Amino acid sequence: MTTTHTTAPTDPALSVPGTLERFTYDDKIVRMFLLATLVWALVAFLVGIIAAVELAFPQANQLLSILTGGIVSSEYITFGRLRPLHTNAAIFAFAGNTIFAGIYYSTQRLCKARMFSDLLSRLHFWGWQLIIVSAAVTLPLGITQGKEYAELEWPIDIAIAVVWLVIFGGNFLMTLIKRRERHLYVALWFYIATIVTVAMLHVFNNLVIPVFGGTLIKSYPVYAGVQDDFMQWWNGHNAVAFFLTTPFLGLMYYFMPKAADRPVFSYKLSIIHFWSLVFIYIWAGPHHLHYTALPEWASTLGMIFSLMLWMPSWGGMINGLLTLRGVWHKVTTDPVLKFFVVAVTFYGMSTFEGPMLSIKSVNALSHYTDWTIAHVHAGTLGWNGFMAFGMMYFLLPRLFQTKLFSKKLAETHFWLGTIGILLYIIPIYVAGLTQGLMWRGLTDQGQLLYPRFIETVTQLVPMYWIRVLGGTLYMAGTLLGAYNYYMTWRSRPKTYEEPVHEAPALTKGYTDPPPPESKIHGVTDFGHKLDVWMQFQWHRKWERLPVRLTLWVLVAVVVASLFEIVPTFLIRSNVPTIATVGPYTPLELAGRDIYIAEGCYNCHSQMIRPMLAETERYGEYSKPGEFVYDHPFQWGSRRIGPDLAREGGKQSHNWHVLHFKDPAQITPGSIMPPYPWLLQKDLDFKSIPLRVKAMTILGVPYTQAQRDNAEELARAQAAMIAGEIVEQNGEAGLEDKQVVALIAYLQRLGTDIFKTPEPQAPEGGD
Repeated sequence: MTTTHTTAPTDPALSVPGTLERFTYDDKIVRMFLLATLVWALVAFLVGIIAAVELAFPQANQLLSILTGGIVSSEYITFGRLRPLHTNAAIFAFAGNTIFAGIYYSTQRLCKARMFSDLLSRLHFWGWQLIIVSAAVTLPLGITQGKEYAELEWPIDIAIAVVWLVIFGGNFLMTLIKRRERHLYVALWFYIATIVTVAMLHVFNNLVIPVFGGTLIKSYPVYAGVQDDFMQWWNGHNAVAFFLTTPFLGLMYYFMPKAADRPVFSYKLSIIHFWSLVFIYIWAGPHHLHYTALPEWASTLGMIFSLMLWMPSWGGMINGLLTLRGVWHKVTTDPVLKFFVVAVTFYGMSTFEGPMLSIKSVNALSHYTDWTIAHVHAGTLGWNGFMAFGMMYFLLPRLFQTKLFSKKLAETHFWLGTIGILLYIIPIYVAGLTQGLMWRGLTDQGQLLYPRFIETVTQLVPMYWIRVLGGTLYMAGTLLGAYNYYMTWRSRPKTYEEPVHEAPALTKGYTDPPPPESKIHGVTDFGHKLDVWMQFQWHRKWERLPVRLTLWVLVAVVVASLFEIVPTFLIRSNVPTIATVGPYTPLELAGRDIYIAEGCYNCHSQMIRPMLAETERYGEYSKPGEFVYDHPFQWGSRRIGPDLAREGGKQSHNWHVLHFKDPAQITPGSIMPPYPWLLQKDLDFKSIPLRVKAMTILGVPYTQAQRDNAEELARAQAAMIAGEIVEQNGEAGLEDKQVVALIAYLQRLGTDIFKTPEPQAPEGGD
């Protein structure tokens, strides 16, 4: 063990001289999270490549099942089940472990203190890895809530809340409280905002009623229809904001100046960047819901605040890039800075494009298309991915106390990743524009130019193959990074040195130094106060009060959220009811749960927008009152297949059976995989009363007879549908199979508003 005598800071604003304390940093936890980052990156990218191949070659899941000797059933690796696995692995496993590695490394050094509890750090690590493994097991099994970025079921959600808020949040906050550095550096502000806001988003978006009984793991959200969709995109958009943006900005503010050996360009700009981002970002979610059944005022508000995000986002990008003033020559030779510069550039591009996509006229073209997919991957692969890899190469020699094995391999990783990103996003941008323009194409007579949805799909397959190539190159770069990691680890010393640092403990009774004299001519008391405020002296005070700073962050995000959420939930006119819309029958409810389990919402929307091209293609546009019993909503965010909002009654029961058996035979060119297991697996009739009971608790008006006889009613409807399939020259013996329940649900979709209201008995009649 070596001893390093660290000189106490001489700036009185940074620290107060006191008794010197000796301490070491816990770098083992950083090594653990960094290794997990790399492992889960490879898993996320591999699953993403498989999913991408399946879109270009839908038989891939069956082929993979054959190649594994049937060990991997094609049922568990369809696109609908792999897509949420990929997104959760990329966001919560890869990006999540990146965040934790960076926070644990930088927080200790910024606070001049070891993490509050080594035990809590280890519990955090193993708890988070267990959560990821649970997701990797449950999602392919079809155990899902069916809400994007919030698919995990209630037991895992509880574990996330405990690990994130209690263990991680508690450990972090206590480290701030026992720190030896007086003022909190900007990176710590962003970490605070991340912990507070993600906890709030997670808890309120995952308020559910579990279905208890047997081995069934199922729940229904307390929100329904319009309100559920609103809450989901309040969560979904801000998961991007406060899980994939604010923590990575914190990493940028720490690691980029460290790698460049330069101070952050502007302290004042960092303050403006932080507070405007925290307050504005939380409002932007409704821009995902333009032209839907969401109230117009809510989506307009989301657009306005999304446009306002241009300013703080680009302020942060400028602050990052201008930090490199005077050292740009280092970028040509340092792979770490290469990764960081391109990452911040992609951050700027993504935060320009995001507000642009929130503009209603642009969104009308881009929504439901692959344009959104290209936008998201430009951010995740470029901004999050390159920040992660730049941080990894910065940390490797410091954590393993040796030289990086190969700078040349790191350079190759950088170029493979950059080319991979471009080969991924460019064809998908083209695919998105192709979809949007073909869907809305009309003849001079106002008829659809491309009336068959499949005409669009077949145009995209070549672009999907180019995306596979891009994703493969990106993963190849990551494999090189893994090799570089391994070889650097091999050259580590037999025993790590743990330098002992010294710093004075903070003392009570500290007061900030008096502000400088006013620079405003014609000094007045007001002028002096204004000058002090403009120099952010008030913020300097907050920076030494972590609990107060945390509370102000919480106030900012809560107030901004309530301004949006409360009107949507309290004003009845926001969700007008429709007399003919009733609850799903017990069988239809079971079929809806199968639809969700298979991940059909990943490819099909259920929301027809009030646009001529959409009503011509799909039928009457969707009304808010149609979804009042939908727990969860199923509006979707992407159309790989056609919208299903008015699917009910369009096709015969047997058509659906044949379609599930072999979609390409019914619709040549279809990229939907076969679902033969739906015709083979028994429907769990015993669980249907439990599902109905849970929905009744949520206020769905099932009658007493429906609650008491749910299973019998479901069996009767299943027998009727199975009989009609036989009458249509279809397969016999399907009355107890899952396919019948799913058909019951599909045949119900969008039919209620066309029913004739039942006559009401006159008041006072005999």
